[in-house]
Amino acid sequence: MTFKDLSEDLSVAGYEFYRRGWVMGTSGNFSAKISENPLQICITASGNDKGALDETHFLEIDDNADVLQGFGSPSAETMLHLTIFRMLENVGSILHTHSVWGTILSDVFYGNGAIEIEGYEMLKGLAGVKTHEHREIVPIIENSQDYVALSHVIENVIRENPAIHGIYLRRHGLYTWGKSVAETRRHIEIFEFLFEVLGRSLNK
Repeated sequence: MTFKDLSEDLSVAGYEFYRRGWVMGTSGNFSAKISENPLQICITASGNDKGALDETHFLEIDDNADVLQGFGSPSAETMLHLTIFRMLENVGSILHTHSVWGTILSDVFYGNGAIEIEGYEMLKGLAGVKTHEHREIVPIIENSQDYVALSHVIENVIRENPAIHGIYLRRHGLYTWGKSVAETRRHIEIFEFLFEVLGRSLNK
């Protein structure tokens, strides 16, 4: 897909996520792969309201995070997107959101090392999951402003858990990926449903 096509798809996702309260303010960042070799991606420029995105709010960058097209600066978290794209060849899009329920759970379950979800029918909305008996693990890693170090932590987590669909930065937000923007968007919706169910069940 072209830069224009991908920016349109990501803009629609941004509007919907903002409407649902998952990327308030200027939080979050979205990307999609334009080409594999050389690696080039379409990614949100820093500091924009995700509920009002259009093509002018996206950048085309290369594997070194150098801007090839567009205006503005890439987020400091661009390095994390590039790391995930390099680690997982079949990934075509990465969406990073900040929801209330996910943030709460990332703190509650930090000592366990992951948010674990099992036995829910909605799990079958995650790519490759065929039964509600599946146990999904969302590793939680400590947030840091040192994105070089953080990218290495993410590399190790993915290497140890190659079948995961996302990673949570503690008290920060969720990184989720998929083969396309549409699949990744579905993964976000599935996770957010399950995070709310799990979060509400904590009060029982």
